[in-house]
Amino acid sequence: MVMGAGGIGLEDAVLIQAAKRPGETSIITVNCPDKTGLGCDICRTILEFGLCISRGDVSTDGQWCYLVYWVIPCPNSISIQWTNLKNRLLSLCPTFAIPFYPELTRPTVPQFYLLKLFSVDRKGLLHDVTQVLSELELLIHRVKVSTTPDDRVVDLFFITDGLEQLHTKKRQDETCKKIVDALGSSVSCEIMLAEEFRQGFSSLPSEVAEQLFKPELSESELCFLSLSSDMKKLKKANVSFDNSLSPGHTLLQINCVDQKGLLYDILRTTKDCNIQITYGRFMTNMKGFRDIDLFIQQLDGKKVVDTEKQEFLASRLKSEMLHPLRVMIVGRGPDTELLVANPVELSGKGRPRVFYDVTLALKMLGICIFSAEIGRQTASERQWEVYRFLLDESREFPLSNCKANRNQVVDRVRRSLMGW
Repeated sequence: MVMGAGGIGLEDAVLIQAAKRPGETSIITVNCPDKTGLGCDICRTILEFGLCISRGDVSTDGQWCYLVYWVIPCPNSISIQWTNLKNRLLSLCPTFAIPFYPELTRPTVPQFYLLKLFSVDRKGLLHDVTQVLSELELLIHRVKVSTTPDDRVVDLFFITDGLEQLHTKKRQDETCKKIVDALGSSVSCEIMLAEEFRQGFSSLPSEVAEQLFKPELSESELCFLSLSSDMKKLKKANVSFDNSLSPGHTLLQINCVDQKGLLYDILRTTKDCNIQITYGRFMTNMKGFRDIDLFIQQLDGKKVVDTEKQEFLASRLKSEMLHPLRVMIVGRGPDTELLVANPVELSGKGRPRVFYDVTLALKMLGICIFSAEIGRQTASERQWEVYRFLLDESREFPLSNCKANRNQVVDRVRRSLMGW
């Protein structure tokens, strides 16, 4: 048995108690040495595997941490690969970096691959492929779609492998087989190195970028960004600080609308603001809202007593909780383009599952995607990940001259991303 500090065995560092019946919660327990941002990285991985955190308890003394999360599959989630999830979580624990998942804190240059897919054209094809790739832990970075005169599609996916095994013939064969099994025998694919590929930087027109990256939603933007009436409760969030309950910690209390990835949004914000969490509790959903209590310190071990620091942290938290993803639909010449943006962590990591959720929403609306790409853009003193989808026009669901349909697209995509 491999042992860590404190006598904890490798198999005990991460324990997963999977639900026995649909609708019940599964429990993930992490008991390992602590490191800066570990809670954020764990919540990001849980979200990446298609799970929502319904409740959580975290505690640490700065050396060792004990984290418990109650999770359920996100709406329209992929099948949960529990063994792979456990291995990925183990790789995040400082003492237990396992060869199958290289430690994520080690800087590496990802190897890009080109997946060529040949298929008969049909609606929802891009999402169906995305679902298979997500289950295989393959991450999409860019897509190019073209249609041949005989109504066949050639899709080019530029991808990276979370397992770092796509250079092997076994992994390539497994990937193609799963795609064919899921989509039918009319589909064929091949995989090769994409040595010249580099993740691009997006360059949006200045007027579009100004609207997309604004830090807050004004009343006029609620209309501009097509928020339906029941979603205007997004504007409500409370953040408060209390320094009277603990001699060494500040109590940070948050009440806000529940959404997919909420705990990840909170923890990535505190991580980027150099705030340490010693104890935290993420309470069960109450009528669509969440209560979160966090006992926090600055990196120097002191309480957060400075009013300006409190106001800055509260402002950042509200921005990230109320407006974590930006969704717009704009004209691009004669065509219609859907834009989705999310902030990138200071570590360089983007938000997981965005491509999956957007393509699912478009599939449900019966909209075909002509092309898609993912890039980075700097705005509002931070870096953003920008997804650009060029949408096909159809007689059944016209977009170019129909504001109601365009608003419906924005609303459906946002709901898919937020888990509503």
